[in-house]
Amino acid sequence: MLAVQSGVGAAARRVPLARPLTVAAQALVMLVLLTLVFARAQAFLGLVPGPEAVRHLVELLRQGGEDVGRYATPAPLSDGIRLMLVGGVLVIGLIVDTLAVTFRTAAPAGLPLLALYSVAAGLSGGGSHWLWFLVAAAGYLMLLLAEGRDRLAQWGRVFAGAARTPGGDPGGAVAPVRTGRRIGAVALGIALVAPLALPAMEGGLLGPGGAGAGPGSGDGGTISAVNPLVSLRDSLNVDEDRTVLSLRTTAGDASGLYMRIVSLDDFDGTTWKPSQRHIVGVPDPFPTPAGLDGDVKRAEITTTVSAAEWYAQDWLPMPYPPSGVRIDGSWRYEPVGMTLVGDHGQNTRGLTYRVRSLDVQPTAQQLAAAPDPAPALKREYTRIPKSLPSVVAQTARTVTEGAANHYEQAVKLQDWFALDGGFQYDTQVEVGSGSQAIAKFLKDKRGFCVHFSFAMAAMARTLGIPARVAVGFAPGTPQGDGTISVGLKDAHAWPELYFEGIGWTRFEPTPTRGTAPSYTQSSTPGTTLPDQVRPSQGASSAPSAAPSASQSCTPELKRLQECPGPSAQAVLPQHDGGSGWPTALAWTLGALAVVLLPLSPLLWRRRTRSLRLGAHGRGDADTVPHTLAVWEELTDTAWDFGILPDESHTPRRAAARIVRLGHLDPVAAASVHRVADAVEQVLYAPRPRPAAGLAEEVRRATEGLRSTASRGTRLRAALAPRSTARLAWAASARWEAVRARAVGMRRAALRRAMPRRGAGRAEAEGG
Repeated sequence: MLAVQSGVGAAARRVPLARPLTVAAQALVMLVLLTLVFARAQAFLGLVPGPEAVRHLVELLRQGGEDVGRYATPAPLSDGIRLMLVGGVLVIGLIVDTLAVTFRTAAPAGLPLLALYSVAAGLSGGGSHWLWFLVAAAGYLMLLLAEGRDRLAQWGRVFAGAARTPGGDPGGAVAPVRTGRRIGAVALGIALVAPLALPAMEGGLLGPGGAGAGPGSGDGGTISAVNPLVSLRDSLNVDEDRTVLSLRTTAGDASGLYMRIVSLDDFDGTTWKPSQRHIVGVPDPFPTPAGLDGDVKRAEITTTVSAAEWYAQDWLPMPYPPSGVRIDGSWRYEPVGMTLVGDHGQNTRGLTYRVRSLDVQPTAQQLAAAPDPAPALKREYTRIPKSLPSVVAQTARTVTEGAANHYEQAVKLQDWFALDGGFQYDTQVEVGSGSQAIAKFLKDKRGFCVHFSFAMAAMARTLGIPARVAVGFAPGTPQGDGTISVGLKDAHAWPELYFEGIGWTRFEPTPTRGTAPSYTQSSTPGTTLPDQVRPSQGASSAPSAAPSASQSCTPELKRLQECPGPSAQAVLPQHDGGSGWPTALAWTLGALAVVLLPLSPLLWRRRTRSLRLGAHGRGDADTVPHTLAVWEELTDTAWDFGILPDESHTPRRAAARIVRLGHLDPVAAASVHRVADAVEQVLYAPRPRPAAGLAEEVRRATEGLRSTASRGTRLRAALAPRSTARLAWAASARWEAVRARAVGMRRAALRRAMPRRGAGRAEAEGG
């Protein structure tokens, strides 16, 4: 279809048709082609697009837009999406052909080409192959080269500057063209080689994967990941919950079977992201998880995972902590996060694999009695940047007041987010950016799992608890055949806190999502702390006058937000942290723009009048420019009141015309004539007589014009003066001057180059 459209353009240019008619002919052919492919049944004679065909195409475009919003990448190829793809390519082809060939400006044609290539490369997952970049860039350079050669050919025959080589081209390579080819080859080489020396970014954690772990093989290499926020939010907001994984497990209770992809442990105050880690070969079996003691109860479970054919993920979803995996393909192991990552383009698309993992079951007593972790681990995982707002740490101390140990602090934080803090789960809330994002979430109390997990992990670090964030999938939905279906809407993030002797331990602060771990659930009525080893400091033994919230609403009902009454609000200090000043500044600037934009003609006119009637005429040297400026102000003022200037008139006739059309009284008329006399002096007299008080004469004439004009004319002259058209004239004249100067410089350069080329040819012929 693109070839037919381009052929019609070439034929129209050979006729030749006018440029607009050429573009119109190509657009009409494009519509006919789209009708033939997508709306043949609705077209007249199966080819001519009538109203029914146009309505059908519009309906397909609407359906395609809905499909784009409904499905995650890669979406099924519906008729609407197919029309958007084919029609989009044809439109871009028409734009490129129009710019580069019809109007002979190849450079701007690179913008639509770049848009087409960038969108395709961005959606391909991990970038496109270097060959496709080479093809696209070479095509654009060929356009530029052809345009340059065509421009040179317009000046006549261009000599090569060197003798023709035996066996070479009959006409010889033109020197500028040969130089252009060399420059293009060097530019392409740099573009292909330079990225190899720069850090690379891989695909999203929850979206389709890309090139895997990157270069390297054997037991070395590193792996880094990108921030998962956008793909996580998009997964939660899809209309159709597509199945990602299908699980079959030996676990007796699958409500805690989280499929973990990767952990985010680098916190810069703005967001959490994975650290760059070394990767090694996959061990068998996996090493014991960091910090796990032999006294903690555990059970090994086996989970068979089948990934969907469309789900191409570089990182392998697994229950945590894994103890072994059986999988086909090329995979590498990251020891710190106990994660598997694909190597050399390996991903999860259509794979079935088996994971052995540990179901660690610590008790509340073991968590409460956990000793301090190693200094190096604590230093790394409690690091917080200086940019973190102080309200985060202050809120953490307020929420956990009275806790006897890090475990009780962690449970209090979890329950405050999930039960008692008045937070609402909302996937439509923006993720947010900047150092104030967490503080804003604590104030607004609306968000989804990213907000809850990020905030709890940051607050835990301020309390000295090692913390990180895990990203993956919450427990899926059991099916009738004994399997568990995990969909896009199960995408989830949760905090992991480190306790010596237990290791990295999952917590669940997000309301209505996932399941709270058993070691954090209360077993004593009236308290949110499970199996407390010791009472919290400052606890009161007196009975409460009001009924306990747990008597009417259990913690699980609170988590599901199914309690009859509103959850209690924790009394916390509310600090804005200065986050509102950018918004206030933006609103202020917007209001000023709204006010000043309609008044800009008035302000420009006042400024111009002030300059023309100012003190330009002080001294004999300023007599001529001051007089001409005053005359220009007088004619512009008359123009503002509806008297169009006529440059063919002499100053005396122009003054008489202003007096006649403006119906001026004798005093104002005399002022106009005195200004005209002064202009005649500076234009025609050998020695102009200086005239004083011309600015006052113009002011009197202006008052005379205003007194005889109607109210509407006076308002028009003040708010929308006609003389502001001089701005457009001045800009056009300046552009023409710049253009003429550039053309002159180019012609001068070519004239200087032509004799040298002729001399070179004469020397070659003489030799």
